[in-house]
Amino acid sequence: QGKQKKARKYAVMKRMISLRDERLKEKDRVKAPVKKKEDPSAIKEREVPQHPSCLFFQYNTQLGPPYHILVDTNFINFSIKAKLDLVQSMMDCLYAKCIPCITDCVMGEIEKLGQKYRVALRIAKDPRFERLPCMHKGTYADDCLVQRVTQHKCYIVATVDKELKRRIRKIPGVPIMYISRHRYNIERMPDDYGAPRF
Repeated sequence: QGKQKKARKYAVMKRMISLRDERLKEKDRVKAPVKKKEDPSAIKEREVPQHPSCLFFQYNTQLGPPYHILVDTNFINFSIKAKLDLVQSMMDCLYAKCIPCITDCVMGEIEKLGQKYRVALRIAKDPRFERLPCMHKGTYADDCLVQRVTQHKCYIVATVDKELKRRIRKIPGVPIMYISRHRYNIERMPDDYGAPRF
């Protein structure tokens, strides 16, 4: 009779000692992960961001006179070029009292621009302007303005920067003020009847 054929075993590994084996020294062993007990009083984080209570669809109920207007660096420069008085033109546009607000980083940007923009700096230091302190590092104003209007929906953003406008349009309930034809215009501002005007 012929030899009996042995079937080859596939994927046979050398037998290795487990890293949790008692025969290993203490330092070589893998420690079992310690499970943390869940605190029932801890605030549970959810992925869904909570929508602000001031928004009724895209209509912002927090916006009302006196209007707080966040002013960008280039908005002041374009106002000077168009020979517009900042506060008076805002009031002519909105038919209400306006408080222009300027952040520390916008002020820093104007100061960095130097002697050429000394008129813009003098306008920014006007006592009618409300100064808003910034807690972040650096002087990049666009990120600061976007973050501020995302947190607090009580501002209108005054800018002529296309990139900043594009970013703010994604945030519901934040109107944009811009300059065209030597006057101020407003975009996405609700009218007197409460229906959003786009």
